[in-house]
Amino acid sequence: MFKDTEAFSSFSVDDRAAAKEFYGETLGLEVSENSEMEEILDVTVSGGGKVMIYAKPDHAPATFTILNFPVDDIDKAVDALADRGVDFEIYDEGELKTDDKGIMRTEGPQIAWFRDPAGNVLSVLQQG
Repeated sequence: MFKDTEAFSSFSVDDRAAAKEFYGETLGLEVSENSEMEEILDVTVSGGGKVMIYAKPDHAPATFTILNFPVDDIDKAVDALADRGVDFEIYDEGELKTDDKGIMRTEGPQIAWFRDPAGNVLSVLQQG
């Protein structure tokens, strides 16, 4: 039924201008104003995928990872984002443990989580 439909993801933020700066400047993604709805931001990710970001007055940050960015070298990616002011989450809960850089190092994927200005969780990950 939806095989040929260009699906996209969306999520809310509490400050559209802060989101535009973070996703466009800090993360270096293509961010544009939606031509049909001015409160909407359209973000283009690698491969031509789209993400829609919308401001919501009663926004509550997602408690799960909303976007994952695969990288070839997680240490290099974490260092580059840290240089741009991104803080990484430090976890020490059960099997979820990160090092002092915020990277969970396993035999499988290595993952580092961070938050956007609205508190939504994102990650960079390197496949094992």
